[in-house]
Amino acid sequence: MKLLAIDSACSFLSVAVSCKKEIFYMETEAGIKQSEIIIDFIDSLLKKASLKADDLDGVICMKGPGSFTGLRIGYSIAKGLALSLSIPFTAIPTLDCITWEKINNSGEAAEETVLAVIQAGKNAFFSAFYKNGECVKPVADLHISQIIDEINSINETEKIIITGPAAELIYASLPQKTGARITFDRIKKGYARELISIAKKQKLLDEDVSYNLFSGPEYFRKTDAEISLQKIPE
Repeated sequence: MKLLAIDSACSFLSVAVSCKKEIFYMETEAGIKQSEIIIDFIDSLLKKASLKADDLDGVICMKGPGSFTGLRIGYSIAKGLALSLSIPFTAIPTLDCITWEKINNSGEAAEETVLAVIQAGKNAFFSAFYKNGECVKPVADLHISQIIDEINSINETEKIIITGPAAELIYASLPQKTGARITFDRIKKGYARELISIAKKQKLLDEDVSYNLFSGPEYFRKTDAEISLQKIPE
């Protein structure tokens, strides 16, 4: 399948296009400039793959959690292309993508607990724990102290891998005793390639997914505007 994948969930923007057995890929630390860069990335990759937008068979983006703005950018472009080209669209949970390579491509890690973390702002992090390829502690919006408690609740003989954009930051904040059994990824990257791998492996676009066109990002946290509205007395 010829697929376009967009990862704009965090500040590290990545885009991938698959054609036959090749994946064409671009990534950059975009910060708040994702909307200025993303279209150029898509155009450039389609040219590298010798494709036109009309040739695409499907579009994929991150479902969340992640940046409010980043997720909206990914969804709006992915759904816009799917509607205009009459091709299927799907979204995949962000933390599933972050752990995909660790769980599926490094046999030893598949038997260890993998903690995926991204920054959520306000000194908190979105996190989830995975074991044997399954999510065993679903996405939570936690502060460092709460993440440490979660780690300490796991059998102390078990090794833990921390991965994701906030992995090094989390590791640096751990007490020495807690950090002794933990390894982490230093490399920051995007996960558009993983979006394509998951979509193909799980055959997410092989069936009718038109209902996804009515879906939106999963934020896992209320916006500041929503919180302010809750505080307004009736």
